[in-house]
Amino acid sequence: MRASLSELTKRFHQVLPEDAVLVKHEQLAPYECDGLTAYRQVPRVALLPATSEQVRAAVALCRELELPIVARGAGTSLSGGALPHPEGVLLNFARLNRVLEIDPQNRTATVEPGVRNLAISEAARPYGLYYAPDPSSQIACTIGGNIAENSGGIHCLKYGLTVHNIQALKVLTTDGEILELGGKHLESPGFDLLALMNGSEGMLGVVLQATVKLLPQPHARKVLLAAFSDVRDAGNAVAAIISHGIIPAGLEMMDHFTIQATEQYCSPGYPKDAAAILICELDGYEEELANQTERARQLLEQHQATQVRLASNEQEAEVLWQGRKAAFPALGNLTPDYYCMDGTIPRKHLAEVLEEIYALSGKFGLRVANVFHAGDGNLHPLILYDANEQGQLEKAEEFGSEILQLCVRMGGTITGEHGVGVEKLNQMCVQFNSKELQTFYAIKSAFDEHGLLNPGKAIPTLHRCAEFGAMHVHEGKLPHADLPRF
Repeated sequence: MRASLSELTKRFHQVLPEDAVLVKHEQLAPYECDGLTAYRQVPRVALLPATSEQVRAAVALCRELELPIVARGAGTSLSGGALPHPEGVLLNFARLNRVLEIDPQNRTATVEPGVRNLAISEAARPYGLYYAPDPSSQIACTIGGNIAENSGGIHCLKYGLTVHNIQALKVLTTDGEILELGGKHLESPGFDLLALMNGSEGMLGVVLQATVKLLPQPHARKVLLAAFSDVRDAGNAVAAIISHGIIPAGLEMMDHFTIQATEQYCSPGYPKDAAAILICELDGYEEELANQTERARQLLEQHQATQVRLASNEQEAEVLWQGRKAAFPALGNLTPDYYCMDGTIPRKHLAEVLEEIYALSGKFGLRVANVFHAGDGNLHPLILYDANEQGQLEKAEEFGSEILQLCVRMGGTITGEHGVGVEKLNQMCVQFNSKELQTFYAIKSAFDEHGLLNPGKAIPTLHRCAEFGAMHVHEGKLPHADLPRF
């Protein structure tokens, strides 16, 4: 029988402090959505545990009462991964925010899941070390959320995504089992469950602790800004740099619309008349850098760059990057709403895909801005719309769906670092066939037999895929919870 709210409150107060159990609407409203604000739902209860023991007790109680659990870090997810369940518990990890250990000998940091991404590098700085993955939201996003979405960032081209920088995890299952995966060593026996947890969107277990890899601060870096009068030339320049064996620490592209918005917002000094710019960062030892920087400059010029500018000092380099990281809020200044997509494609198709995206913009009558991780083909088209105008949200979603299907046709994927959440369930039907989806559900069942962790996310039912027109329904429909949209 469904427990009453007063009964739930009483039971949770038995295992958590009074101020860690939120049940009033005004307390729950801040958790109604994550960065994908088009979908909103207030949870039945929100919990703020401060220790691993409190997390274990809360999860055990949820298991007993069969309450769905949605784990939440900072809520910066852009795919609805932290959207609450209306009948469930929102498990907020904001109070588990301690850096437990910095081990300079092994170059690792052991942290709780609520530690901010940037706080890891701040704690490691006195040792000349840092944590490489740097999403645009790194000042706010947490390592637990980064693990859930397998986040990347500006420097993921050379230093990898979250999965490449996590060495160990302590994970709690809904059955109360604690899994200790990986370690400070580089290899461990058995199945690679550590990699499986990265990008699992909180559907397999609750992260209690993470050990991340730290890197030495680069000896030096050079930052180039290249301007182009044609987006196709910029795309071709990206492919040329990588194909010549140069692996930049970061290689980012911004189109004309984004350049204009960013200049208006924070004036980083970008060429306003350019159709596109590339920001290329190279790092390493001085001797190596000099040769790589000159070769990169030559390649950019060979691909019709109208200007190539080398940052003269560290301050100027920081200004160039600050402009890139400010691109999303800059575009937010120009529109009531925007819809940020996240698909990946092979680098060789960059120019072609960008041209098709601009054509789709004309088809749907909605402006689109492109700012993305060009080096690894991770696109982030921002579709500008006004949710107050009838039908514009639906039009933006259809526009986004066509972009993701375009990515798949080009040999890419529907997500690079934002996850699937509730946003890309239909596009999962395009990316994967029915047998693959059944395998995903089998893995989910192996870790979370009762389906309590983040239900209704990431994996579509076969019935939903059939309705979307992507596959035939097979016998045995898989569970799915319909989600409200506002």
